[in-house]
Amino acid sequence: MHKENLQSSAINFRSVARALTIVENDLTGADELLRNLSFTKNTPIIGITGPPGAGKSTLVNSLINLLLNDGKKIAVLAIDPTSLFNFGSLLGDRIRMASHFNHPDVFIRSLATRGSLGGLSAKTIEMTDVLRASGFDYVLIETVGVGQSEIEIAGLADTTLVILVPEGGDEIQHIKSGLMEIADAFIINKADRADADAFANNLQKIIGQKMGNQPPVFKTIASQAGGIAEVIDFIKSASNLKNERRELLMTEKAYKLIQQKLTQHIDKKKLQHEVAEALSHKSFNLYSFVDTYV
Repeated sequence: MHKENLQSSAINFRSVARALTIVENDLTGADELLRNLSFTKNTPIIGITGPPGAGKSTLVNSLINLLLNDGKKIAVLAIDPTSLFNFGSLLGDRIRMASHFNHPDVFIRSLATRGSLGGLSAKTIEMTDVLRASGFDYVLIETVGVGQSEIEIAGLADTTLVILVPEGGDEIQHIKSGLMEIADAFIINKADRADADAFANNLQKIIGQKMGNQPPVFKTIASQAGGIAEVIDFIKSASNLKNERRELLMTEKAYKLIQQKLTQHIDKKKLQHEVAEALSHKSFNLYSFVDTYV
């Protein structure tokens, strides 16, 4: 696919979908397509992460609604977990975001994590860049929120929103997980629930103790669009600021892509069979086994 097919005032969703399929599946022409991507538009990448059940998809729906009111064109990449046991994935974006699936200005695509323990793969980076080069005004990345993915999103997004809920438990545990270092803003969703104000106040105090530049804390009720306008205003203001983490972000991207290039010859299913066979020998040593691949 030629790069001019990805860029036009009227985005051709079929061309975008075809380009994503080529890149995701490493089909013929994938490397050339990526090398020829041209980024003529400053499209912000908004990462949305947090624990399961925090209402990330509902929040994304509400964000899309308000952005559409401004006449914006929006792409959503929903990252779904891949089973470590059967390599399957539940790609549920069409269920979660059904209200926008057929909207002419909204493009939604699922991507399996492909067994990445952190939730993000090199394909996430490549497919995000395809969307960024396609002429959208905003690209929203929703992660599965499983452990390290909350941290890895910092290597991908220009602005990272961390979604929490009032009953999320000990706030100190959130700090220990590394969320503090990557959050540009915290969103306390389902803020109509008990203890939401106390949770937000405690979180703000902890942020103040840990950081100089304090990321804002928003309270939302995404199912009713409550507080979403304030989040949109923050996203717009953040998009106009110089990203002080650009070098870090690009380093993380480069590392992921290099890692993927170095291991792309390894078939994970075949590896599982070889591990199973090797385990039948009493002399099995994991490090010796790995050395046969390195």
